[in-house]
Amino acid sequence: MILIRSDLMALLPLIIVAANAVLVMLVAAFYRRPQPVIALTLLGLILSFAALPLAADFEPRQITPLLIVDSYALFYMGLVLAATFVVTVLCYRYFGGRESRHEALYILLLLAALGGVVLVASSHFASFLLGLELLSISLFALIAYPRNTERPLEAAIKYLVLAGFSSAFLLFGMALIYAQLGTMQFAQIGAMLAAPEQRLDAYGLAGIALIVAGVGFKLALVPFHMWTPDVYEGAPAPVTAFIATVSKGAMLAMLLRYFTAAEAHQSQSITLALSLIAATTILAGNLLALRQENIKRILAYSSIAQFGYLLVGFLAFGAMAVEAVAYYLAAYFVTMLGAFGVVTVLSEGAPERDSDTLADYSGLFWRRPWLAGVFTAMLLSLAGIPLTMGFIGKFYVLAAAVGASLWLLAIVVAVGSAIGLYYYLRIIAAMYAHDPKTAPGQQATRAVSASLAESVTLAALTLLLIWLGVYPALLIHMIETTVV
Repeated sequence: MILIRSDLMALLPLIIVAANAVLVMLVAAFYRRPQPVIALTLLGLILSFAALPLAADFEPRQITPLLIVDSYALFYMGLVLAATFVVTVLCYRYFGGRESRHEALYILLLLAALGGVVLVASSHFASFLLGLELLSISLFALIAYPRNTERPLEAAIKYLVLAGFSSAFLLFGMALIYAQLGTMQFAQIGAMLAAPEQRLDAYGLAGIALIVAGVGFKLALVPFHMWTPDVYEGAPAPVTAFIATVSKGAMLAMLLRYFTAAEAHQSQSITLALSLIAATTILAGNLLALRQENIKRILAYSSIAQFGYLLVGFLAFGAMAVEAVAYYLAAYFVTMLGAFGVVTVLSEGAPERDSDTLADYSGLFWRRPWLAGVFTAMLLSLAGIPLTMGFIGKFYVLAAAVGASLWLLAIVVAVGSAIGLYYYLRIIAAMYAHDPKTAPGQQATRAVSASLAESVTLAALTLLLIWLGVYPALLIHMIETTVV
C-alpha cells in the first residue's frame, strides 16, 4: 500500500519522534555531551506535540491495516509525549547532568515514547505487538541504566523475565483469536462478533483470557502485580515515573480501543472476570500499601489500586466510560509525574541514593516547604480529595459505574479510597512532623534543592493539578470533542 500525503500528515507526530531518535543517536555518536542531546530530545518532543493539531486536520484516517489516527489516538499521543517531556527534564540532573555521559538514555526514552504512540494508534495485533515490544525493550535498558548499582540491575532482570512471560501470553492469545476468526484487525473482529451467527467458542474465549492475562502483567493488575513494587523500588526514580505513566497509560488506551472495537463487553464471562480483577486490584493494592515503609513501594501499590479504579470506569463501557477513563488517566499522569518528580529531586542526582524510605521524608516541610507542598498536593490527588484532578477523576469513575449499574464495583471504589487515605495521610504527617533534628533516632532529610528546570516542571504540574481540579471544564470539553 502506497502512503499518500494525507497519510504522512496524519502520521507526522510518530514520524517526528522516530526521526528525532535517529538524530539524537547520530549527535550522541559524534558529540559526546549530554547538553545538545537533551536539547534535541526536548525540541523533538515539542515539535511532535505541536504536530498533533496538524494531524487532527486529517483524522480519522486508517493508515494501512495497522494504524488508525483519530481523535482518540491523538489525545493519548499528547499524554504520552507530554509525560516523556517531563521525564526527560527530570533525568538530566538525576543522571549526573553535565558531569556524566548518559546520552544513550535519551535515545531509549524516545524509542519507548515511539512504542507508546504506536500502541495508542494500533488497530491490528501486529502493530500492537510492535509498539509493545519497542516500549518494553527500551524499558529494560532504562531500568538498568545505572549499571554500576545493584538494585536497578535486579529490577531490570525481574522486568525482563515477567515481560517475556506476558508477551508469550499475548502472542498465544492472538493466535487463538486468529485461529477462530481469521483476522487480526480490531474492527473486523468487532464486526464478525457482532454478527448473530458468530460467537466466541472455547478458542476465542481462551484467546481473550490470555490477552487479558498478558495485559494484566503490563498494567500490574492483581494477580499479575507482583513485579511492580520490586521494579518501582529498584528502577531510577525518573524511569519509575515513565513506567507508571507512559507504559501503563498507552497499554490501557490500546486495551480500551480493542475491547470497544471487538465489543468484548457483550460476553458475560469476560465482564465477570474483569470485574473480579478490578475489585481485587483495588482492595489488594490499598491493603498491601498500608504497612510499607518505602515511598516507592507505597506509590507502586497506589499505582496498582489506581488502575483498579480505571478498570471500573473501563467496565462501564460506552461514551461515559471512555470519558471517565480519559480524564482519570490524565489526572493520574499529572499526579504520578509530580510525585516521582519530588522523589527524583530528593535523590540529589544519585541513583544509588534514592530517597525512598519514610524516614527520609520526616520533617521535609521544615527543610524544603516547596517540595513538601508539591508532594502533599500529589498525594491528596491520589486520595481523591476535592480541589484536585484526582477528585474529579474519581467522581467520573463512580458516575460511570453507577450509570452502568455496577453497584458492587462502585462500593469497592469507595471502600478502597477510604483505605488509601491512611497511607497517603501517613506520608503527609511524616513530612509535617517536627524537625527530625529534635527527635533522636530519626534520619534527617537531606538539604537538597531542585534545579530551575525541575522547579518549573513541578510548579507547572502542581498548578495543572489544582487548576483542572477547580475548573475541569476545559479538559472535559476537550475529552468530549476528541475522545468520546
